[in-house]
Amino acid sequence: MLQKDKRILVAGDVMLDRYWFGEVNRISPEAPVPIVRVERREERLGGAANVALNALALGAGAALMGVIGDDEAGNSIESLLEKHHISSYLSRDSQISTIIKLRVIGRQQQLIRIDFEEKPTDSVLRDKLNRFNALVSGFDVVVFSDYAKGSLVNVPAMLQLAKQQGKIVLVDPKGSDFSKYAGADLLTPNKSELKQIIGDWASEADLQEKAQNLRRSLNLRALLLTRSEEGMTLFTENTVTHVPAVAREVFDVSGAGDTVIATMAVMLANGMTMEDAVHIANRAGGIVVGKLGTATVTEAELFPQQ
Repeated sequence: MLQKDKRILVAGDVMLDRYWFGEVNRISPEAPVPIVRVERREERLGGAANVALNALALGAGAALMGVIGDDEAGNSIESLLEKHHISSYLSRDSQISTIIKLRVIGRQQQLIRIDFEEKPTDSVLRDKLNRFNALVSGFDVVVFSDYAKGSLVNVPAMLQLAKQQGKIVLVDPKGSDFSKYAGADLLTPNKSELKQIIGDWASEADLQEKAQNLRRSLNLRALLLTRSEEGMTLFTENTVTHVPAVAREVFDVSGAGDTVIATMAVMLANGMTMEDAVHIANRAGGIVVGKLGTATVTEAELFPQQ
């Protein structure tokens, strides 16, 4: 059984995921596109907020830091956090709009995604750093959920402070420069994100050499490469652990990375080794891709025998 007193602080790019579900019965006479008659609308926590929700679903206490606009979408995020009992330490930026991803679904298939996003202002980001400094001591694990939307410009200073206080630090990285994540316990890039940093690899041996060189250069305890249908590979100082993908029908991969890093955070907070945690995170990722949209995995789904 997982301990219920573990606390996870998630800092990163906070989004509102909107879903419009409808029927598709004809093609538009104006252009060769389907007409969707919207019948149902749904709002879910996205980005870093989905990481916090996934940690909560596994029984941990979760708190969220990030930036939202002073707008209706920001109010929706705050309401969802309150509904799920996630502690909110969000900063409001009146100069921007809250990040929204709008997905239109017809016949159980995503037809289009529309993104609304703006980068936060410098003054709000400075306040966020001060808030992080005041909060971090009260948590077991810190997760940086970087979607390259501008909320984590202070991540080197935040990471250093968390490590000074003995916290486990996990990062879901983005961009062409991973040096800002140096010193983290775990980085969880996917294949395309890792290729941006180390280039392509010709073989598993080539991948292992390049990944280990990167891990050592960044002083990471571990590097976890998520590989979609190829599963996951964990690189540590002494081991390389490959976990094949769980065979199941893939319904929707959106948010799967959030589930993986949240599961790793909760398992490590519970004292599990990196190698054991990866097997459970892989199982969680396999479960969540069988669900529509950004979703979570519960402790009962992960450990059905308990």
